[in-house]
Amino acid sequence: MKVVAFNRTQQGTGASRRLRNAGQTPGIIYGGAEAPQLIALDGNALFHALKKEAFHGSVLDLDIEGKTQQVLLRDFQMHAYKQLVLHADFQRVDASKPIHTKVSLHFVNADISPAVKLSSAVISHVANELEVACLPGKLPEFIEVDLSKLEAGQSVHVNDLTLPEGVTALTHGQNLTLVTTSIPRGAASAEAAAE
Repeated sequence: MKVVAFNRTQQGTGASRRLRNAGQTPGIIYGGAEAPQLIALDGNALFHALKKEAFHGSVLDLDIEGKTQQVLLRDFQMHAYKQLVLHADFQRVDASKPIHTKVSLHFVNADISPAVKLSSAVISHVANELEVACLPGKLPEFIEVDLSKLEAGQSVHVNDLTLPEGVTALTHGQNLTLVTTSIPRGAASAEAAAE
């Protein structure tokens, strides 16, 4: 995805307020060998871009007055009740160095799993994103978690995932649980009564 930004020279509360009143959002780019750089972005375009999942989970081409650099969205602050982005932080990425970031999980085939179809189990998502390490070119937009073979009482862990090539899950030696299944108490007692 491409993002257009402009250099800004003034910083501070007053300067940021004037930028926001003019429809722009203050931001910063940091990381890499270069010094941190203050930028301004179109506030409306940024607000709508933040609604797209790909904007959060992919390497962005940031164009600053004709010069393009690759960045990751690292943080953003929203106004408490207005549809307004207050600030955005971007980190430069080097194509040859691995990056650590969080990637969202997409859960598929839950409705056809034996846990739901045969046992009327409830599937609970324990995690919605996974921290990974990979080269910027290998960063997936999302990781798919197939639940089609999930039985009642089972759970899905990080080691059960099939990660894209070149992507490593950062679990710090733990096999984290992503999904659990449980049979509701009412359904279990109804089955016992039927027997």
